[in-house]
Amino acid sequence: MSLNARAFGGLLFMLIVMGALLFVPAGTLRYGQAWVFLALYGGLGLATTLYLMKDDRSLLERRMRSGPRAEERASQKIIMSLAQAAFVALLVVPALDHRWHWSVVPAYAVFGGDVLVALGWTIILLVLRENTFGSATIELAPEQRVVSTGPYAQVRHPMYAGALILLLGIPIALGSWWGLLAIAPMLAALILRLLDEERFLAKNLPGYSEYREKVKYRLVPFIW
Repeated sequence: MSLNARAFGGLLFMLIVMGALLFVPAGTLRYGQAWVFLALYGGLGLATTLYLMKDDRSLLERRMRSGPRAEERASQKIIMSLAQAAFVALLVVPALDHRWHWSVVPAYAVFGGDVLVALGWTIILLVLRENTFGSATIELAPEQRVVSTGPYAQVRHPMYAGALILLLGIPIALGSWWGLLAIAPMLAALILRLLDEERFLAKNLPGYSEYREKVKYRLVPFIW
């Protein structure tokens, strides 16, 4: 199967699974916030896929190898399993919230959640444009070098920063305050992955230790 077919198929499969995780627990297809979110998430995912198809097919290939089974080290398999479970909770809890009416989220807040999702995706796309080595697994690509320009001049892990903004927006976009509880395990998994990745890169990527000295903040400028 061609790379393009696998990329489109992977995106479609992901959206089908996400739809099932939303509409089955919700017990209805009449869940407007979920339809808007899926359209937004799918549209931005498609735009990113099309960009990589056109301008960086090697990165597209690397990005398609993701999830716990794609990781080589046991520590990352555990961390990614936690992140995967937290992502499921980010969808299922809001769906249950919609079904049982636990939250009252005003329309402007839902719109704000959609804005966060779009902003997060935009940051991720900017990072992918800047860093052709942005694999979905922790590994070193042939001829990989330290990238210190663009968003990498502000924080050492801008892709995680963008992902955190996106993930924070998901339960709000889905009309749920209770869904924000799933951010805690997701943040824990993200921080564990980030710290483990830094140890790996400092040991295996020439120049990364010097880059850490130059760019002080890992995830949030002026905070951490």
